Formats: sequence, C-alpha cells, structure tokens
Amino acid sequence: MDVQLTEEQRQVRELCRQFADAELRPNARKWDLEHQFPAAAVKKLAEMGLLGVAIPAELGGAGMDNVSYALAMEEISRGCAGTGVILSVNNSLYCDPVHKFGTDEQKQEFLVPFARGERLGAYALTEPMSGSDAAEMRTLAVKKGNEYVLNGTKNFITNGPQADVVIVFAMTDRSKGHRGISAFLVPTSVKGFSRGKPDDKVGIRASGSCTLFFEDMVLPERFRLGGEGEGFKVAMQTLDGGRIGIAGQALGIAQAAYEEAIAYARERKAFGQPITQFQAIQFMLADMATEIDAARLLLWRAADMKDRGVRHSAESAMAKLYASEMCERVTSKAIQVHGGYGYVKEYDVERHWRDSRITQIYEGTSEIQRLVIAASVLKG
Repeated sequence: MDVQLTEEQRQVRELCRQFADAELRPNARKWDLEHQFPAAAVKKLAEMGLLGVAIPAELGGAGMDNVSYALAMEEISRGCAGTGVILSVNNSLYCDPVHKFGTDEQKQEFLVPFARGERLGAYALTEPMSGSDAAEMRTLAVKKGNEYVLNGTKNFITNGPQADVVIVFAMTDRSKGHRGISAFLVPTSVKGFSRGKPDDKVGIRASGSCTLFFEDMVLPERFRLGGEGEGFKVAMQTLDGGRIGIAGQALGIAQAAYEEAIAYARERKAFGQPITQFQAIQFMLADMATEIDAARLLLWRAADMKDRGVRHSAESAMAKLYASEMCERVTSKAIQVHGGYGYVKEYDVERHWRDSRITQIYEGTSEIQRLVIAASVLKG
C-alpha cells in the first residue's frame, strides 16, 4: 500500500488532533475521576461527521474511508481514550454491520440517525458466562409467528447506559451451536429492556458500560439483522472492523503517553542536566517511537485492505494484537520516565496506563487474536 496519506486524510487527522487538544485533553482527567460521559464532546464529534466516518453520505455518514477512520480513532483517543471507544463502538460495531447486513428499511430507521450522531448505538455479544466462546451464549430468541420473544443478559456493553438501539446476539436454535445465533436490532425503549448500574472500571471511565437485561421482550421479525442463523457471521465480520478501531484507540493512548514522556524528560533535570541526556531514557524513548510506528503501519494496512474490499481478518487481528500489547509497554515506560510522578494523578501517564489494559481484552482478547492469526498462517 501507499503509506502516503491523501490530502483529505491529512485534513481529517489535523482536524481531530486540534479537537483533541482543545476539547478532550483539558477535560479527560476530570471525566476519568468522575466517571462522566462526555456528552457535549460526543455531540460535537457528531457535528464533525465522526459518528459515521465510513458510512456513505446518503445514509447520514461522512462518506470517508477506513484509513480516515483509523486516523480519527488515533487522534481522538490520544485526547481521551474513553471518548475514543464511544466513537469506535458507534462506527465499527453498530453502523458498520447495519450498513453491511441491514435491509433498505432498516438502514433508514436504524442507520441514518446513528451515522449522523443524532442517536447512539451499541453491540451486545458478551454474557456473564459467554465471552470468547460465543456459542455458549444463553440469551434466547424464540420465534412466535412474525415476532421473537427475547430473554437473557449481556454484560460489559460499551455505550450500554446511553444507547438508543443495541445490536443483540441471541440463540434462535441452540441445537446448531454457533450456526443457531441470530442478530437483532433492539431499541432500548421496548418493554422488557432494562439496564444495570454502570460498571466501575479501571480505565476508560468516561465511556459508560453496563449489564443489559431482556425479559420477555417482544420484537417484530423486521428487527432481525441478517437471516436467521447468520448472527455469528454478522458478529465475526463486524469484529474484523472493530479491531481496526481498537488498534487505533491503543495507538492514540500510546502516542499521548509517548509525547508526555518526551515533554517531561526535557524539563526534568538530574545530576545537573536534562534526563534526555541519559542513555537509559534515550533507549526507552527510542523503543517507544519504534513500536508506535510499527503499530501505525499495521493499522493503516488493515484499514486500507478494508477500503479495497480485501479480506482482512488476519491483518486486523495483527494490528489489534500488536497495538494493544505495544500500548501497555509504552505507557509503562512513560511512567518509568516520569519516576514517582508517573504514579500519581497529577500527571496523565497513570491514566494512559490504566486505559491501555482493556485494549488487550475487548473485541477479542490477545489470545483470540493469536488464534485468528495462526489459523490464517496455517491455512497457507
């Protein structure tokens, strides 16, 4: 691929960087401490067209490409990782599958206002006893005439406290295992829907998540996304794109920590000179720069492949695996550069370190990414 960005892509990156510096970085620490959903910032992102970056303009989106989306995810997450994942879920896990699998009628009702950012979407696959093994899910959708009756529980659902519609995966034929899973568009206003209290998380605390409950919820057949039994395909293809978003989030977190480590090292003096003069610090910064650049290239490759319509499961998994594990290493080094100051909330690097950890877990753990990559390698 050509690693040179187009003029439009450069403009997207600069616009998002300016927004992150002006609107997100000054508030991110407060949002983190108070577990505060950044409603005003999300509204401004919607006005900028960033809630439906790669959705065509005629369907309410910005009509840009997935490389632009990756750039936006990095820059917004550099400003606030919690805001970044709100953006990622609405783009990758909600709008993308509705665009790919929805009917024309579903797109008008369930895509256009979400791509415009007028409403917020979520994606509910994980359950209390079903994470990486989706076939173990217990949420059940029983068909009765032209309706489905939905019962079950989903947990750790990002955007769950705020979502207007959730893509919910449920068993419609348990005897078929993962081939018996179907996907549904579930408005949170429907009778039988309820939410648990927001999760008290280690990091990304500006982003709300919670447990969702479905009790004898009646859904019309037209709310099913894709064919009956196609839910696993919907879920897995969606996660291929979602991993691009999380790789971008991890990259943004790492970039923020790296920039702060450099700024601190230039100001901090020891033994009569800035600590940038010490080889130990120089080596840490060199490692950080190299790993960030490598992750960025993997991310751009995966996004470019998605734009070209090329299968990108392994490449997205590689980008997500490397970027997420790189992020924890880089944020840890940033704390080390700061010394004791890195361990107190007066400086933001401890928040970046906490934010980094989840990127190795959600939208497929690092272990699942390795399985995806290994399957591709062994297939030849």
